[in-house]
Amino acid sequence: MQSVCLYKEHLQQFVSDDELANISGEALKAKETLISGTGKGNDFLGWVDLPKEISPSIISNIKNDVANLSPKARLFVVIGIGGSYLGARAVIEALQSEFAPMTQGDHPFIIYAGHTLSEDYYFQLLQLLESHDYAVAVISKSGTTTEPAVAFRIIKAHLEMKYGKANAAERIIAITDAHRGALHSIAQQEGYRTYVIPDNVGGRFSVLTPVGLLPIAMAGYDIDKLLRGACDMRDICINNTSLDENPALMYAAIRNILYRKGRKVEILENFVPNLKYISEWWKQLYGESEGKEGKGILPHSLSFTTDLHSMGQYVQEGERLMFETVLSVARPKKRVLIPTDAQNLDGINYLVGKSLTEINHNAELGTILAHVEGGVPVLRIEVPSIDEYVLGQLIYFFEFACGVSGYMLGVNPFDQPGVEAYKKNMFRLLGKPGYEQ
Repeated sequence: MQSVCLYKEHLQQFVSDDELANISGEALKAKETLISGTGKGNDFLGWVDLPKEISPSIISNIKNDVANLSPKARLFVVIGIGGSYLGARAVIEALQSEFAPMTQGDHPFIIYAGHTLSEDYYFQLLQLLESHDYAVAVISKSGTTTEPAVAFRIIKAHLEMKYGKANAAERIIAITDAHRGALHSIAQQEGYRTYVIPDNVGGRFSVLTPVGLLPIAMAGYDIDKLLRGACDMRDICINNTSLDENPALMYAAIRNILYRKGRKVEILENFVPNLKYISEWWKQLYGESEGKEGKGILPHSLSFTTDLHSMGQYVQEGERLMFETVLSVARPKKRVLIPTDAQNLDGINYLVGKSLTEINHNAELGTILAHVEGGVPVLRIEVPSIDEYVLGQLIYFFEFACGVSGYMLGVNPFDQPGVEAYKKNMFRLLGKPGYEQ
């Protein structure tokens, strides 16, 4: 059953039915290019069929590692940057309590390293690790990317000092290239448990590989349901050729129509704080896939209603350079009702007996209506609730739409040559051999 739905009822004054009909052939051609593997970057299309082709032995091994390590580790450190950690973090933080460190159950609490070079961050992290049992997943195809390499060297040294070299090795899992690279060599030399990052899956599309599945399972969530959701959405994206029946095609088509009309910024908004890292993952997925050759929609995100009190003014009345995609959740996991107050000094007794979701949904609709009136196109993606199955659908929906949208834009959605520019300057400034010029 389809759970992720795209609604365009607030787009009428910005995108016409004729425009959608005119671009539908282009969207279908981009879809065929993607699934036939005939476009740019076709050596990185392993994610397309991944949900239905991932080996059962990989899932079994992940579950065994979770069972073995969970009793030994209060904390599980995921070392990675970009796609090596954002997908897992997006799913975990969508599913866990906002107050998870205080309510964690039988599974380790997931913390992150390798995504920053802040000295204070690592000092505080080492203090935390000194006080708790922990284990580590280090995720890097090469093992030489500066941020995770620095983090792993620091944490590996601490782990070996705390547990001894042999016991430390039992607490480290490496997720890396199958045959080459520094991390592959270290893992072979030290005897770490290893998982493979497939050669044909780029980092930002890797959440449904062990890169994302191991941390998600370690946090106690059902990766079978996650993959089942992705598999069902894959069937929808692959098999449906009508924009009205294929939300990924519709999303890609609308984005490109608006982009060609000068809407250069897309704001992904949510009204549920747990979805913050879904937005962070989405920003990398689309920014790194489309932002090249002087082209691309700039992905931005806001968390409402919080950011209505900071960025809401600009969205309402600033330059008309953006459109909005609202990520809407139909049902909460729990209900909280507004209690009565005899004095009513705050003036909100008119809300007595209403659930916070009812109020939040009206805030969402009120925001959409205001922004549309202010000249901002708004489309809405609705999920019925937040669980593993729905998140699997949402991940695949965004991935497939990204590939189609990138081909419609005329770029290679699967490379990222610009990422290397800052590294070359940093290496030169730090005196890395070979970068003196």
